[in-house]
Amino acid sequence: MIVTRFPHAVRVIEHTLIPLKDGTMLAAKIWLPVDAEQNPVPAILEYLPYRKRDGTYERDALTHPYLAGHGYAGVRVDIRGSGESTGLLTDEYAKQEQDDGVEVIAWLAAQPWCNGAVGMMGISWGGFNGLQIAARRPTALKAIVTICSTDDRYADDAHYMGGTLLATAGLEWAFFFFSSMCLPPDPLLIGDNWRAMWLERLQNTPLFLGPWLQHQRRDAYWKHGSVCENYGAIECPVFAVGGWTDSYKNAIPRLLENLKAPRKGLIGPWAHAYPHFALPGPQIGFLQEMLRWWDHWLKGLDTGVMDEPMLRAWMMESVKPATHHDTLPGRWVAEPSWPSLGIVSRRSFLTDEGLRDGNSTLTPRAVCSPQTLGGRAGDWVPFGRGHDQASDQQ
Repeated sequence: MIVTRFPHAVRVIEHTLIPLKDGTMLAAKIWLPVDAEQNPVPAILEYLPYRKRDGTYERDALTHPYLAGHGYAGVRVDIRGSGESTGLLTDEYAKQEQDDGVEVIAWLAAQPWCNGAVGMMGISWGGFNGLQIAARRPTALKAIVTICSTDDRYADDAHYMGGTLLATAGLEWAFFFFSSMCLPPDPLLIGDNWRAMWLERLQNTPLFLGPWLQHQRRDAYWKHGSVCENYGAIECPVFAVGGWTDSYKNAIPRLLENLKAPRKGLIGPWAHAYPHFALPGPQIGFLQEMLRWWDHWLKGLDTGVMDEPMLRAWMMESVKPATHHDTLPGRWVAEPSWPSLGIVSRRSFLTDEGLRDGNSTLTPRAVCSPQTLGGRAGDWVPFGRGHDQASDQQ
């Protein structure tokens, strides 16, 4: 059922520009209650390079109006060099991007329709920079929701998973990123200057793959933006969300274990998408879950969200491998804290007689895997929209 009636009537500012101190203008779309200037509300920022005008248009329409209708300003900002924002984008998660984000948060907090409290939410890139900007501790940033993200850019991302070069995933991401940054701004919003902005991008967009391949070890390049280098830098509350089918789920237990700030974790069956429309199902009322989080941390309301278990997860049943699943059967389980107090460690040895508590003499065996295995293991980042999951894994 699509909900179209909310407690607050919603006004949409299709396009506005946020000025930065170096003269760059970041393009934003804003959803907010019609009376927000008379009754200021908290702002929730989603900060991405994926073009608010077309790239995330449909997804934004499924998310931001709901938050605005419940008393928030939903703000979708294109980072510099993307969409209708001026300036140039030089790399993913650059320091300049974080600096700009800190300025944007201060700008939001100072608007007449904002009560001074700001949250950040986002999936993938927006989940990454939510953690990264939280580590910068901007005064107005009170809480974040990070979805399908990582705390470790080197060992747990699309470039060097565990130190191994991900050739297919890395190349796909590099070329998508490059082509997306080469797209023009919308002339209907920019006017006659759109062509000059576009040419400047075409002439200056770098080959992003280059520096990624130049840094094949964990060095300062990858440590930048990896919040695992200093979990203590994040002091605002964190709601970390992911899905078992997605590649980005390992960070959630690490964040729960290492952060000292208030935190919650949620892992469902989903691929790389917001849980209220993600596949494989079952989907959940994730907008309602976020609302409880935001109401608690941005409005000071007693929603009970912090009285619940630290980690909730979908315990999946065994299913036959397939290239697509509409749903993954299972049940919800929960842990009051993480690491779980119920974890029992046991060391076993694989012997000729099977698993044993002690070691024993082993009989050598030659294992020759068929060369046909591994070719269709599924996409590294499945989105659940097609046949992107693993097939035959005999």
